[in-house]
Amino acid sequence: MNLTKRLVKLRYHIEALGLRGAVWLFQLIPVDAASAVMGFLWRKLAPLNPRHKRALRHLELALPETTPEERERILSGMWDNLGRVAAETFHIPELLKQDERFELVADELTRKVIAGEQPIVFVSMHSGNWELCVQPPTRAGVALAGVYQALKNPYADELLRDMRKDLYKAGLYSKGHQTARKLVSIVRGGGTVAIMSDLREVRGIRVPFFGREAYATPVPASLARSCGVPIVAGRVIRKDGVRFLIEGRGITVPQTDDRKADIQAATEEIHRVFEGWIREYPEQWMWIHRKWAGS
Repeated sequence: MNLTKRLVKLRYHIEALGLRGAVWLFQLIPVDAASAVMGFLWRKLAPLNPRHKRALRHLELALPETTPEERERILSGMWDNLGRVAAETFHIPELLKQDERFELVADELTRKVIAGEQPIVFVSMHSGNWELCVQPPTRAGVALAGVYQALKNPYADELLRDMRKDLYKAGLYSKGHQTARKLVSIVRGGGTVAIMSDLREVRGIRVPFFGREAYATPVPASLARSCGVPIVAGRVIRKDGVRFLIEGRGITVPQTDDRKADIQAATEEIHRVFEGWIREYPEQWMWIHRKWAGS
């Protein structure tokens, strides 16, 4: 191993050690206090970050009817929520078991999924504490498989995967060609796969989003169509501190002779649902995403 690789490995170990220290520290603090403190700190300090200006630009383009004061208020709420999510991540195992913190609004299809009667592709967005969107089916005993973007640091990646093991009993898989085949196998075998679907995917397709063209991943729609299952879109609304409302809404995937058009239509429908939800609680979505073409 050459010197450069050794230094990189050493840096990875140091980063992972620091992360483990942060996990240990935050797990000592009660979740309500940790969430409130981190929310306050992010609300005060994060606007100094260059990403704040990017988020303001995105917000102005998406919601031009808002005033500068309204946009600052929305982003203050966004930073508060993101700070809270950061703290709550260290308490996922205990939060999953605290049913009193969760309220569920679900259509018939979503309830079938929670009851383990219907395989689906589950999609969600970065709103509220999105990490907890799968709490209802997980508590009901449904083993979900999750898809995530692996960290460059393999030691930190292993730690973060371990923190989410209670969320995804059927495994957590990093993006890649091998993973795609595995997901097809899981869904065809009667399982459920969860995918965050509001991120920028330059190699994907383009869909309308807040009146502008945006990058989107076609994977959920492609997977659902290939396996002949519906999609359930889910969101988390932060109600008060560390209390949440979780909503699930079924989306039917077209099955015509035009596979490409079917995937396009389903992906556009996912984003129509997301847009409507974001308009309801704009302060709870991550406006720092480079979601749109040209952003």
